[in-house]
Amino acid sequence: MSSFMQWVAETEWSIALHESQYAYAIVESVHVWALCLFVGFAVLLDLRLLGIIFRDVPVTHMIRRLLPWTKVGFAVMVVSGVLLVFAIPFRTYHNVFFRAKAILLVLAGLNVFLFHRRTFRTVDVWDTLVPPPRPARRAGLTSLVLWAAIVFSGRMIAYNWFDCGKRQPALISALAGCTPEMIDPYAQ
Repeated sequence: MSSFMQWVAETEWSIALHESQYAYAIVESVHVWALCLFVGFAVLLDLRLLGIIFRDVPVTHMIRRLLPWTKVGFAVMVVSGVLLVFAIPFRTYHNVFFRAKAILLVLAGLNVFLFHRRTFRTVDVWDTLVPPPRPARRAGLTSLVLWAAIVFSGRMIAYNWFDCGKRQPALISALAGCTPEMIDPYAQ
């Protein structure tokens, strides 16, 4: 995978996107705005599942109103995120925070899948309950924690504290997928 990312990094399109005076900044801004849209509405849904806000609004009404916006935010966030990786693929792939974010995104997706596959199937029974049943509250809390960690990890990708070219603890190098030939012996 590392060699594939190196190849992508050397493509004309990747170089143009990364070195563009405006394109990379625009894509990054779109990514952040889409994140705000998605996470903002997801937080509202999660807080409703926890029974903290909009207690008099049925969960199905919240989902019907907010889910289309969260889907749009998620779609734009994914497309812009892929473009950001494409702009700096090799460094991003070996970034510990990127790897953490990828794992957290999978866990967040699994949480949504399980919620809709199990808990939401019985929403007609608990739609207006305050507080909602424990599985719904657990899904909401899990989502809040995961998205806070995803946002944190995503923000930390920008920093090069753990780049493969730097001396760092062996564990960090292993987590980042750094090989000995990637490590600069003269790095500080």
